[in-house]
Amino acid sequence: MTAPRWIATLLVTVTLLPRPDLQAGPTNLLLNPDFAEVAERAGPRHWTAWSPEWSPARCRVRPAREGLLFDAPQAPYAVGGVRQTVSGLRGWQAYALEVTCELRDIPDPYQSVLVRVEWSRAGELLHPAGMLVRGPLLEGTHARFSDVLVAPADTDSANVSLELRWPRGGSVLWQEARMCATDAPAPRKVKVGTVFLRPRASTPARNLDLWCQQIDAAGEQGLDIVCLSEAILLVGTQAKASEVAESIPGPSTERLGAAARRNRLWVVAGLLERVGDQLYNTAVLLNREGRLAGQYRKVHLPREEWQKGIAPGHEYPVFKTDFGTVAIQICYDFFFPETAQLFAQQGAEIIFAPTWGDTAPDTDGTARGETVFRVRARDNGVYLVPSVYDGNSLVIDPMGRILASSKGQTGVFWSEIDLNQREPLWYVGYWRSIGPRHRMPDTYAPLLQRPSQPNY
Repeated sequence: MTAPRWIATLLVTVTLLPRPDLQAGPTNLLLNPDFAEVAERAGPRHWTAWSPEWSPARCRVRPAREGLLFDAPQAPYAVGGVRQTVSGLRGWQAYALEVTCELRDIPDPYQSVLVRVEWSRAGELLHPAGMLVRGPLLEGTHARFSDVLVAPADTDSANVSLELRWPRGGSVLWQEARMCATDAPAPRKVKVGTVFLRPRASTPARNLDLWCQQIDAAGEQGLDIVCLSEAILLVGTQAKASEVAESIPGPSTERLGAAARRNRLWVVAGLLERVGDQLYNTAVLLNREGRLAGQYRKVHLPREEWQKGIAPGHEYPVFKTDFGTVAIQICYDFFFPETAQLFAQQGAEIIFAPTWGDTAPDTDGTARGETVFRVRARDNGVYLVPSVYDGNSLVIDPMGRILASSKGQTGVFWSEIDLNQREPLWYVGYWRSIGPRHRMPDTYAPLLQRPSQPNY
């Protein structure tokens, strides 16, 4: 990490001159933020290099004319970085982080280039993984990390760590880092609800009345969004799927939309859709004005559906609402972990799940629907909201906790959530930021191949 004397002299000289790209504003708590002050044979002042114990996997950290260069020409899976300890911090205070860098031939910047904050108290880490700063946001070869993090209650200091992981022939030039006290971001509170209702000895028309009553009940409770169940015109009737299938938008979305509009809330509902000669199991998203805002066609079909002639969907759309990004899956989809992964990968924060099947608690040691839904939520760091006919309709948080449950009762059940909350898993960290970076998609090609013979 030793710099030639001429580079050290040059960089020290630069610090005596004003840099036009330095931002004005709140006091930067990081010293030597542009790495221009260099102690000979010791690297940039106020920053401490760290490297792995296995020396062949160490990347180089070198002062450069415009910042601090990390690379590892001979070690594609090298790691390393620098960190600075910032003292005098306060618990519950928000801190804005802004870091800029230039990427040079990094194949996967999101996986390889990281900025981490490790909160501590009296020199002891409060969480072993710390919190990753949102980024890198790419603009050509330039990248930026930008985030506001709130220090945990007992914080008095923090390590700010700039990291390179597995450059695979590339390099990163860190240019500037800032950490400033700021106002905490406002919470993003959403009242999310689900319905448990199983009509019996009913008709499609009667069903529609009953479900609209549940939307009205959700409106009376001030919900922002409510999830109805799967195939709401079919359950509890003697009708066939082909008899209740209709166009979307169509008569049912018009009725449901009117209920959404008078209650000023979003509605998720499962229907059967007819498009020409095709029949789909489809769920719709209606906005506060009662208009169709999106639809999802069930991709994974059990025998009971494909034998009826229902066709599978082929897409995993996500939808922007006035409170966040949502997705919809339907019943049998929850047996396949790829479904929730694809939605989360596209930014879904809440996945709604109109479901005929069960979310019963475990029995006899067998993992039933409740456990599977909780695991799907925790694996992807999302809220998961099933509305079911067997078991309980639920609101599940990203840690897998059940926030609301119908507990065998009929009606609307809800919880107020904060989509700006970032709660870390113990030891691992905040999964929405960790999981996608640690995923190894290059190794998953066999999943895209259909088996050539039974594997049982």
